[in-house]
Amino acid sequence: MTKETYTASKTRSNRPGWSLGFRHPLRNDSKGRPGLKMRRGLGTSDEAKADAMVAEMNVILGDQSWWNASKRKEAELRFSKPVVEAFYDEIQAGRDDSEGLRESHIRLPNAKDDGYSRVLFVGTTGAGKTSLLRQLIGSDPDEDRFPSTSSAKTTIADIEVIQAGGDFKAAVTFFTEFQTQASIEECVTDAALAVLERAPVEKVADRFLNHRDQKFRLSYVLGTWRTDGCGTQEEELSFDETDEQQILDSEGALTDEERAANRAALEKYLGRIEKLAESVVAGLSNEVGLDPKAAGADREAAQELIEENFEARLTQEDGFHELVQDILEDVRSRFDFVEAGDLVRRRSGWPELWVFKSKDREKFIRHIRWFSSNCWPQFGRLLTPLVDGIRVRGPLFADFIDGEPKVALIDGQGLGHTPDSSASVTTRVTRRFGEVDVILLVDNAEQPMQAAPLSVLRAVASSGHQAKLAIAFTHFDQIKGQNLPTFAERRAHVMASVLNALSSLRDVLGNSVVKTIEQNMDSRCFMLGGVDRRLAKLPSRAATYMKAQLSELVRFFGSAITPPVPVEALPEYDPTGIGFAVQEAVAKFQGPWLAKLGMGSYEGFSKEHWARVKALNRRIAGELDDEYDTLRPVADLVTQLRESISRFLNTPIGWSRKPIEEQEEQAAIAHIRQNVDIALHDLAVKRLIETRLAEWRVAYDEYRGAGSTRRRAVAIHGIYDAAAPLPDAVMTSPSVVFLADIRKIVRRAIEENGGKMRLNEAA
Repeated sequence: MTKETYTASKTRSNRPGWSLGFRHPLRNDSKGRPGLKMRRGLGTSDEAKADAMVAEMNVILGDQSWWNASKRKEAELRFSKPVVEAFYDEIQAGRDDSEGLRESHIRLPNAKDDGYSRVLFVGTTGAGKTSLLRQLIGSDPDEDRFPSTSSAKTTIADIEVIQAGGDFKAAVTFFTEFQTQASIEECVTDAALAVLERAPVEKVADRFLNHRDQKFRLSYVLGTWRTDGCGTQEEELSFDETDEQQILDSEGALTDEERAANRAALEKYLGRIEKLAESVVAGLSNEVGLDPKAAGADREAAQELIEENFEARLTQEDGFHELVQDILEDVRSRFDFVEAGDLVRRRSGWPELWVFKSKDREKFIRHIRWFSSNCWPQFGRLLTPLVDGIRVRGPLFADFIDGEPKVALIDGQGLGHTPDSSASVTTRVTRRFGEVDVILLVDNAEQPMQAAPLSVLRAVASSGHQAKLAIAFTHFDQIKGQNLPTFAERRAHVMASVLNALSSLRDVLGNSVVKTIEQNMDSRCFMLGGVDRRLAKLPSRAATYMKAQLSELVRFFGSAITPPVPVEALPEYDPTGIGFAVQEAVAKFQGPWLAKLGMGSYEGFSKEHWARVKALNRRIAGELDDEYDTLRPVADLVTQLRESISRFLNTPIGWSRKPIEEQEEQAAIAHIRQNVDIALHDLAVKRLIETRLAEWRVAYDEYRGAGSTRRRAVAIHGIYDAAAPLPDAVMTSPSVVFLADIRKIVRRAIEENGGKMRLNEAA
């Protein structure tokens, strides 16, 4: 294999003066390959000076002895400052600990040190999590509009609200430049694929402005394709009353001139995407010797070959990377509109943190909305898609709740709408179970306990956190019917769905776990209606009821930090059962994935489209994420191991003394489950991702052309088989190691919580 060579060049861009473009030899791109495409401003309009700095960068790129952070001081003595910063600032760039960054500016209080209850909101997209959060912090849904709500995915940022006296404070963290660039690359690729499909320009624009997973929306930052921002009157059909004047008078709405400028920029981007797509298609057609415009079987063959190779070839084009860099600079420029607060930037200039403090509530809300809003008149200036976390602290209290409750409310990404209850809950949610005091499942009372809420119940109980569970049913006011004339009957209707859901999980969780949850579930369920409206606008009886229910919910939050009664009965286990639990878990992990990869069959699962599997592969290979939409291998492995081990833990072979009641028995086992769950998350990431990154990169980068889908599927299944081998009668060396790791996790969890593992067999 020939050695990779790296060279720099100068270019004109959106920045004033010249910019330096180069591939960084020590930074991987979004596919995990060395040579991330970079562009940095040189701070000069003098072409001769720019040429000199390009030459300096080529010296660094051509001599690997400079490729070390320890050489920075020496480089500063020899090369220009912009060149040194462009190369050395990026050596250790990548993902930051954004939560730690927010923590360094605004600490998230806890029960032990501060007497605060941490509440995690969990629920499907559109269930009303954020609307409920608004009610609890006294945020007016019409005037404040913070946090933003939508029936679709608005943002993937965690929003953490700490209720406390004093000034209003905010700490907002952003996705890294690398992560943002990767999302832009996918948007450009999707738009180019739309061109390949000969889609109309509106469809191409939609693919470009709205990321395939609906999380990253360039339309918020760069503006909408439709000139009115929201479609024409004829296109819109609404059954709700809207305050049109309020929308039109929205503070910070773009002017007609700004909208026209954004539209012109989008037209140029789409034109460049179209030319790129046509160029790639022409090159591939010549290479395979087939005409994509031909008729019959020849055309189908040509189209298939072109589609399989199109993305790989597109992302190799220099024009593709130049376009991505231009868009990235356009995105970066939107931070220039930030007027208030302090914007902290990385050495590269990319923002990593915004902090703000104010005594004025209205001013505070107005400025933070730039980082959380989804208001369409402001599209073209919003920074919402670039935000990965928002933490605020201040006197954000509802006026109808007595006192100033010590509560930290955490609202994150919605779960989505999964087709069956076997789908795993994302690890972004389950990892936080151990950090909070209340897990508040927000569900729709009109259609209670569907697939996603059931998955949450399974995850909460099997991880030992059932004592933290509460359920808030929204849309309770929408339950209507002649057979449900009274409040009591409507509540009984919803509670019957809860009990039925729990009953359906007896085989998964065990009868004793379900029975324990059932015993106090009624006091943990809250029926809410009109959460998306001002309570003052509700009928008086309804408003009084809602205030009472919300006050009761807040009291529940406060009581959640009361220390539990110490557990004295301690369980004892025989390690023999662990092997059977792991065998069952691995079979339930491998089986569905064989079906998803098209390599087998498994009830309830079908083959995933090759593009979705490839998208998952790309995220893992580029260290962007460990899941894509509902494809969650890490969460799947954690889920199956957690549930199988939970059932093992549910049947000790003995006790230090007989438990007084079933509640005490389950409390003792719950502590063990919690420790096991934490360790399983770390183990799954290590075995599936961290130690096999090279294999994921091979699976993504080296399989293309005819048959690549099958070869990639085989490679991914090989990764799964090596990471979680099936223990069997004939144990292989990898199986022995894997089983030993699990036994060690379970033994440690049992012993750290006072239990015992019988030593009559090796474990």
